Formats: sequence, C-alpha cells, structure tokens
Amino acid sequence: MTILVTGATGNVGRAVVTQLLEAGADVRATSRYPETAGLPVDVKAADLANPSSFEQALDNVEKVFLFPNPAGAQGFVDLAEAAGVQRIVLLSSQAAAHEEYGDAPMRTMHVIVEQALAKSSLEWTFLRPGGFATNTLLWAQSIKDTGRVRIPYADMNTNSIHEDDIAAVAVRALLEDGHAGNVYELTGPESLTQRRQIELIGEVIGKEIEVIDQRGAEARAALKAQFGPYANDHFLDSMLKIYQSAVGRPADMATGVDEVLGRPGRTFAEWVQDHKADFVA
Repeated sequence: MTILVTGATGNVGRAVVTQLLEAGADVRATSRYPETAGLPVDVKAADLANPSSFEQALDNVEKVFLFPNPAGAQGFVDLAEAAGVQRIVLLSSQAAAHEEYGDAPMRTMHVIVEQALAKSSLEWTFLRPGGFATNTLLWAQSIKDTGRVRIPYADMNTNSIHEDDIAAVAVRALLEDGHAGNVYELTGPESLTQRRQIELIGEVIGKEIEVIDQRGAEARAALKAQFGPYANDHFLDSMLKIYQSAVGRPADMATGVDEVLGRPGRTFAEWVQDHKADFVA
C-alpha cells in the first residue's frame, strides 16, 4: 500500500518524502503544481481546498501525511474514509493548544482540522511543533543585503525545531504502530534568544550581524506584516504578550522528539550548518 504526502513541496513535506523513501516506503505526493514540484516520486495535482481533487491521489493509499487546510478538512477526511485510508498523521501546531489566541486564524485553522480527524473513524496522530527553525530564513535577505536584522523582542527565548526532526517523527508515526490517538508536542532541544540565533548564524557564515531590537508600535507593525491575514488585533495582543513574557524566561521544552525518536532534536547551530547557503550572498 502507498503513503500519500500532502504539502509535499514545503519544508516539512519534502523532508517526509525523502525520509520515507530512505525507509523503503512506496510514496506518492500531491501538489497544486506537480510540474514544478521537483520530487523523485509520482506527484498528483491536487488542492486541499478542493477535496474532490484527491480522488485519484488517494487510490490504494493506506496512510497520509496531512498538511493543514481548514477549508477542505472535513471533505478530505470524508473522502479518505471512503477511499479506505487507515491512518493520517497531521502537521498541526502548538497554537492549537493556546486558548489565549482565541479565534485568531493561526489557531483555528489547526483546531478545525484536528476536530475533523478526531471525530472520524481514522487512526490519527497530531504533531504540534513550536516555532520552525526555517522561520529564521525571513532574516536571510536582510543579512545578505545589509548585515543587519530588525526583529521584535530580540531577547525573547525560542525553542526552534529543525524541519528534519518534525519529518522524522511523522515518518515514525506513519510506519510504526502505537502512535494512534497521540498528540506530540515538538520543540528543539534548547532555549535560545533570537539574538543568540542571529549570533550563531553569523558565526557559521563568518559575518558580524547587527541586531536592531523592535519594541512597542514598531514591534506590533512588524508582527502584523509577518503574519498577514492571521494578524487581527486579538492575535497581535496575544503575540506581543507572549513575546514580552519570553524575555528573560527560558522557552518551554517539549519531549515529543525524544519520546518518539529516542534522541534529542538537532540544535539550532546544526540547522544553520544545514542551511548555510541560504544566508550567504
């Protein structure tokens, strides 16, 4: 039977495809633009916002790695059940557990998909990673162009996770039994300030990087620009409180990576080594 990977051209999805192939699995992927996916597997054209587009992609599929899209969540779950899918591993988010985010889309998009799976007959596993280390790629162009980074609350602590570790947990949950009904909180193995992350990037690429710390209205405007449609006033208020409270307080560490993989996650310095080329002009 085949494993289907949705969101396969994203950072995590691409790593899931790679690791499944390394494990000898039969893998199929989907993309809205299969002709540009650049994946070494059969890639079907499908859009999670349009569940019926998955009819062909789900043929003879037993397990699915699911990228979250609330627009078509219930329809996809219904189609997967009808197609005989047995297991779905969902890329969710720690935001799903933060009730203080209220009805901010960044939280509700994940809650909607989790609820659709939870009430289904399918085996499900939810992966709730914290901040992706790949989020720091937002700094790459500024580092290359100006040698400086402007960020809200540079001294807030983070627990960034390597996308390969998220993928490794997903692959275990897809290939092994014993993960059904589990919710895995996933973080990196260390608490680092954003300022220290930038220092580590500078050490790896051999370049001194200036950090410009944004506060108040400037920080709010930066977050609004970063999160776009998610950034309603309630969400921005919540995020600013989280950022403020994370200054001087170590980030919380989750145990999901250690629990599933039997090893700690990769450090941020290791992630930077893997992505060095992204920060060099």
